[in-house]
Amino acid sequence: MGPAILTSIFTNGLVSSLCTSNCRSFGTPLALARTFASASSNVFSRRHRRVVCCSNTPTFTAELTASSDISPPATASSFNSYPEYNRLLPCPSQNGPPRVEHLVVSEGGRVLDYICKALDLPPLFVADLIHFGSVYYALVCPEPPPSATPEQVRLFKEVTAPSVLRKRPSIKGKTVREAQKTFRITDVNEFVETGTYLRVHVHPKRFPRCYKIDWKSRIIAVTESYVVLDKPAGTSVGGTTDNIEESCATFATRALGLTTPLMTTHQIDNCTEGCVVLARTKEYCSVFHGKIREKRVKKLYLALAAAPMPVGIVTHYMRPVNIAPRLISEDFIKGWHLCQLEVLECKEVPWPSTVIEEKYHIEDSGWPLKNSAFECKINLLTGRTHQIRTQLAACGAPIVGDSMYMPAAIAEITSPGLNPFGKNKKQYTTESDKETAVAEWISKHGKEPGVAIGLQACQISWDDEEHFYKAGYPWWTGEIA
Repeated sequence: MGPAILTSIFTNGLVSSLCTSNCRSFGTPLALARTFASASSNVFSRRHRRVVCCSNTPTFTAELTASSDISPPATASSFNSYPEYNRLLPCPSQNGPPRVEHLVVSEGGRVLDYICKALDLPPLFVADLIHFGSVYYALVCPEPPPSATPEQVRLFKEVTAPSVLRKRPSIKGKTVREAQKTFRITDVNEFVETGTYLRVHVHPKRFPRCYKIDWKSRIIAVTESYVVLDKPAGTSVGGTTDNIEESCATFATRALGLTTPLMTTHQIDNCTEGCVVLARTKEYCSVFHGKIREKRVKKLYLALAAAPMPVGIVTHYMRPVNIAPRLISEDFIKGWHLCQLEVLECKEVPWPSTVIEEKYHIEDSGWPLKNSAFECKINLLTGRTHQIRTQLAACGAPIVGDSMYMPAAIAEITSPGLNPFGKNKKQYTTESDKETAVAEWISKHGKEPGVAIGLQACQISWDDEEHFYKAGYPWWTGEIA
């Protein structure tokens, strides 16, 4: 069997399905198209690389020239239109377009050596990718998506044929499904045998704000079992699928001089700031997860809404699809998840000044009235992803700076009935008409915010407030936390 290279940028859904259970899905969807190609023994020729990469040439050339993912600024490769790679640090100020490569190992050896050769990347850059957690492997190549071409399906069948798999001692005793599970590569010297599948996130999602924070000043409490952090907006609690280095857990560990890495016990969105509990031991991580399951953890939020919210309990039902934007319904729909929050108070406050908006990169999504905003204290009764953001937007009071949900809220306000699940929803005669309406509604949403929105996890407590912690001032007050 000739060596093979699987090169592509997957759909967000497929990438998520390949991740291990403790990996988070991407906050922003990736543009994707999968190509499989077979090659001869002197694989990875210049012509072959050009064929693989040319479809993305305009995007990569334009965006990476303006803001490179590496340093120093790169010049375009003469082979494949990608930049000349050097190191992952220092961190760029903006994220470039994604690049995810999929390989099947044609000759066993060190993983670092194989990736360097296959993708024409320098060893230090690949070592950085492995350090960032950007490289995954599976003993057997995962199944191609339904959109795969006959040639792609043929190649998959070739590398996973029973006659081929029987010759590999590493998968004896495992089912094909078990052997297709992906795991993160953690050592540059790890040996990968012929037939091993590799997924390389060449352009991991970056978090430049991590390098601008005084992390010691964000520590609220340190105990033998846990650390409470006032998480800055524009950062990830525990990292992403392709970047576990630039995370709150990593930087807080270093700020405190701890020898054992802090562990994530719960999540809040990257664009949200406020109280986060990080465990110092695996045992306490498990204990805190139990407290969450038993609903012994109480979280209060401050939300800066663009319009007033009535005091009381707000109820919606969220579509059970793990892709943003999250869709919610005013009415009960079987199989959809209950979403409840309680607005404890709502007070009028000044809209953030231009200086503050610029400092926190608050995105203008076209809200017409900016004289006043409304600070709502919220008790989160159920903890769904994007719950507060999508519920307030559905009530016509989107969160300031929420570039994903505010455009949709404005669209519904200006054209009532556009939301097929809202209080002004239309009646559809066919299922096809409703599917079209849902697709149109999704298209009215914007992109995930770059840094901050008006949302803070202002307070966390558990065990009947035996443990009680508060965050500093929210960013929109202009006060120092």
